[in-house]
Amino acid sequence: MTAPAPSRTLAAEGAPRGGLAALCITQTTGWGVLYYALLAAVRPISEDTGWDPAHITGAFSAGLVVSAVAGIAVGRMLDRTGPRSLMIGGSLVGVFALVLVALAPNLPAFAAAWLLAGTAQAAVLYQPAFTVISRWYGPARVRPLTILTLVAGFASTIFAPVTAALCTGIGWRGAFLVLAGLLGAVTLPLHARCLNRSWRKTGNAAQLRDDKALVRAIRRSRTFVGLQALMVLLCLGLYTVTLNIIPLLMEKGADYTAAALGLGLVGAGQVAGRLVFTAIPAKARIAVVTGTAAGALLLLALLPGPVPLLIGAGMLAGAVRGCQTLLQATIVADRWGATGLGTLQGSFAAPLTIVTALAPAAGPAMAAWFGSYTAMAYAMAAAAGTALLFAAAPFVRGLHVR
Repeated sequence: MTAPAPSRTLAAEGAPRGGLAALCITQTTGWGVLYYALLAAVRPISEDTGWDPAHITGAFSAGLVVSAVAGIAVGRMLDRTGPRSLMIGGSLVGVFALVLVALAPNLPAFAAAWLLAGTAQAAVLYQPAFTVISRWYGPARVRPLTILTLVAGFASTIFAPVTAALCTGIGWRGAFLVLAGLLGAVTLPLHARCLNRSWRKTGNAAQLRDDKALVRAIRRSRTFVGLQALMVLLCLGLYTVTLNIIPLLMEKGADYTAAALGLGLVGAGQVAGRLVFTAIPAKARIAVVTGTAAGALLLLALLPGPVPLLIGAGMLAGAVRGCQTLLQATIVADRWGATGLGTLQGSFAAPLTIVTALAPAAGPAMAAWFGSYTAMAYAMAAAAGTALLFAAAPFVRGLHVR
């Protein structure tokens, strides 16, 4: 079944004054506190508590899975109520969850706190922000989306060292209490001041019922499911390889310092990819991103060296990851307009979020199964290549991009 045409185009509602700047600040803070802080604190948490680092990161990954599932409900609420109350609520839940993290007496309580944090991630991070930007700017959304993701891309640069310094100075529990207070102090007033109380209403009750039926039909359509499968394969390949690039490079002869540099430059490539995304013709974006991903991952698998060339291939894969983020942010609105955008965006992103949550563990598991990280990279290049085949399918070729 092909997807029905949207009932109306994606019209700009108009961003409030300072709205984009506010979202840039809240996204940077939210990603820094609710995502990167834990990754920077694994070692001090483990040293203080004796908990296995794998169990600590496992709790974090479980929270990301909760975020994916909760994102579906968040999308529906975003369509129904608008962003202000939803994202304020998400900030409050995030503050409470981080306080529980700081006070957790044992590992189960710590894990439960991160499950709660996952619901906050669903309500305050990229997916609702992407929908808000798309509603504010309509067809002109790509530039503000690029600005948003570029600024928020510095979240790890800011918050990883801040978290490490706090853990050293006042301990990890004190660090998370400070970060909880920072999350509330920064995001609550900006969400309250700069987000819409509700969306502009269009149509009567009958039209709204028709729109709900249309959204259900879109979610079940071959186009929607096919594009979702394409993006899942793309995310699986890109994130599994790039998040495990240190052992892959070391397997090919790099020392730890060079391999760690390779991981850092993946992030630099991601920023560069977001800068060039707008230069890719809209109708070619899916094919260009998937094709480049398959090529970059194949290079990482094929090349035996030298290390600088491998690092360059890693940067290319990082650049594709940056493009993938913006492709995910725009692909739903490009095809289906404003009708049920929050609901569709939340449903579309859920399996992608799950894949990115599992990717860090998927790499070592596949390397053990196939016998090497190089073989894992070949398998992930095949996944991206399959996504490229999807990109050539009729349901993608027929996409109408506004």
